[in-house]
Amino acid sequence: MQTQKPILFFDGLCHLCNGFVDEVIQRDHQERFQFAPIQGETAKKTLTTREREHLETVILYDENQKYYRSEAVLRVLIALGGVYSLFRFAYLIPRSLRNAIYSWVARHRYSWFGQREFCRLPTPAEKNRLLP
Repeated sequence: MQTQKPILFFDGLCHLCNGFVDEVIQRDHQERFQFAPIQGETAKKTLTTREREHLETVILYDENQKYYRSEAVLRVLIALGGVYSLFRFAYLIPRSLRNAIYSWVARHRYSWFGQREFCRLPTPAEKNRLLP
């Protein structure tokens, strides 16, 4: 699937993941990113079954490439610019350590931040950015 804008796939039932999406939507004034829950139709067309079943990562799909875990988050944050550009320094941390920390938080996110019963519905302002 080819898209003009990068798509950030996220766990639509996770409060932490939805909070991240909310923050990106609020800060992405140029509307560079689109968003889709891993449980949705866009994910079924774009991601493998294994990727859709492995809910412990966000996936950034950009120019036919997929980025996972800390790499996906860092790419999104740095693209937002401003103070988020400082996240470039996170690349000084070895990827294996960044991903270990990311995975640790991901394993505990439901108990720490909670879980929704249903995927989020877009607000009218988000409708063109939140894919099914």
